[in-house]
Amino acid sequence: VDFFNQINMLYGTITEFCTESSCPVMSAGPRYEYHWADGTNIKKPIKCSAPKYIDYLMTWVQDQLDDETLFPSKIGVPFPKNFMSVAKTILKRLFRVYAHIYHQHFDSVMRLQEEAHLNTSFKHFIFFVQEFNLIDRRELAPLHELIEKLGSKDR
Repeated sequence: VDFFNQINMLYGTITEFCTESSCPVMSAGPRYEYHWADGTNIKKPIKCSAPKYIDYLMTWVQDQLDDETLFPSKIGVPFPKNFMSVAKTILKRLFRVYAHIYHQHFDSVMRLQEEAHLNTSFKHFIFFVQEFNLIDRRELAPLHELIEKLGSKDR
């Protein structure tokens, strides 16, 4: 929930720069393009603009977080058997928003003087997902160099 709130806030600061015309495709640099599918309403992945993709993604994550069967809020109610796979999918998709921001909008982040906040948020996110092996290494490839730099300073 905290990672969702942070990335939602960070993306919110650059939405005026992430438009249908500036980002007609959801990507993280020239080698990584993401197509949206939620498995329910959109079963076959569709190519869409970054703002549309991120809107789909954030709405989908919010729906997962609000689902009492997936994220029970009452004490003593167990998490479902598929909780870990849903959580991994949420984190994998949230990573894509970080990757998009770093690759396509870092100049805007710098102009807004929020790179320290973005970097701190991303570092916390990466350390968490690496500690618990929540995102496959191949999915992290778009920000591999940054992740290596973040890790090397602390080891």
